[in-house]
Amino acid sequence: MFPFEIETLARLLVDEARERNLRVTTAESCTGGLVSAAITAIAGSSDVLDRAFVTYSNRAKAEMLDVPGDLIADYGAVSEPVARMMAEGAVTNSNAHVAVSITGVAGPGGGSSLKPVGLVHFATFRTNHGIIHRVERFGDLGRNEIRMEAVKVALDMLRERMN
Repeated sequence: MFPFEIETLARLLVDEARERNLRVTTAESCTGGLVSAAITAIAGSSDVLDRAFVTYSNRAKAEMLDVPGDLIADYGAVSEPVARMMAEGAVTNSNAHVAVSITGVAGPGGGSSLKPVGLVHFATFRTNHGIIHRVERFGDLGRNEIRMEAVKVALDMLRERMN
């Protein structure tokens, strides 16, 4: 179902999380659940994936992940502060130790000069280890390509937080 590279990253993540006895969660917007789908494509992933949040709307981000509406209004859904709050909210609202969040503009529309198509913000949160933010500007590669590139980054970031 997924390209070999994504399947490999997901398999490594599941193995590493299991070895470290860590549970993970995802908070996804522009990827619409693709990160959690990649993880659950791996047999035995139920040992490590607690749950996944697909929070495509601003309301869902507020209701499911406790992202303040004022924060979204001030910075926009595609922003570093929102990505950070999404990751923290995912751990707070789950039984996971580590979360990744993804919010971006996958296109083909919806971009602007400040937030062009291909801009994606990521954050990881690990209990007692804080938050790490990353921004990628993939460019206008096409909707599917942007989303697949975002999945790779998210899986890599989760793996990095295992250490």
